Amino acid sequence: MDAAAVIGELRQWHEEAEDENIGRMPADDELYGALLYLEANAGALKNQMVRREAAIARVRLWEYIRERADLHQSRAIEHARAAGAEWADLTPALAVNAPSAAYNKSKRLQAAVLSETSRVDQPLRRTPEAVREAERIAAAEAAAQRRVEEEAARRYALLSPVARRLLEHRAGLNEDDDVTFWLDQIEAVLPSCHTATQLVSLQRYIEALIRELTRVERTGRQAATTENARLAFVSAAELVTT
Repeated sequence: MDAAAVIGELRQWHEEAEDENIGRMPADDELYGALLYLEANAGALKNQMVRREAAIARVRLWEYIRERADLHQSRAIEHARAAGAEWADLTPALAVNAPSAAYNKSKRLQAAVLSETSRVDQPLRRTPEAVREAERIAAAEAAAQRRVEEEAARRYALLSPVARRLLEHRAGLNEDDDVTFWLDQIEAVLPSCHTATQLVSLQRYIEALIRELTRVERTGRQAATTENARLAFVSAAELVTT
């Protein structure tokens, strides 16, 4: 939600209603203060339909604040725990009566964090069981992502020197329009090849280049005219076919 934009729209409604106190309304990005003003001056909206829509918008904004408060309180708990705070220390701060209750409340608040980072549109149920299941899924997804990144790093360590060697000796490769195109693509992606998607692109470009150079050889011409270019071509061909 663009909360500031919603506040701006509510401000406009009050201006159109000639709210005599509108000059006292806080700025659009001062969400809490602006909502308090709008609540106190709701009667300035004379049109019933506008007043209804404004009230509904305020409900949405208060819900947004509540969700954000849960999110940031959960992060504060994480920071406190990381700094050595015990659950007993957090008991009064969380307005509960026992360390176990503080722990359980923190798990419920974690639902806000998990919902914030989840791709699922539906909010996470705020029970310890639901949070544990969401944590399990999030951990599995994180582990899978780490494996993808590790494989990408391993593959990049193999592809990068091969790609650089091809570019270094491109003058010795038998270039036609297609060979030139794929060399240009490799040259463009190589400096910023950091993500798995970019790595896949680099590998595809090298594979396409090798196909084109192999096609050149099948026509009776040499793929490379220098020994260094020939070695670069052979190394790349061996890599992409393994």
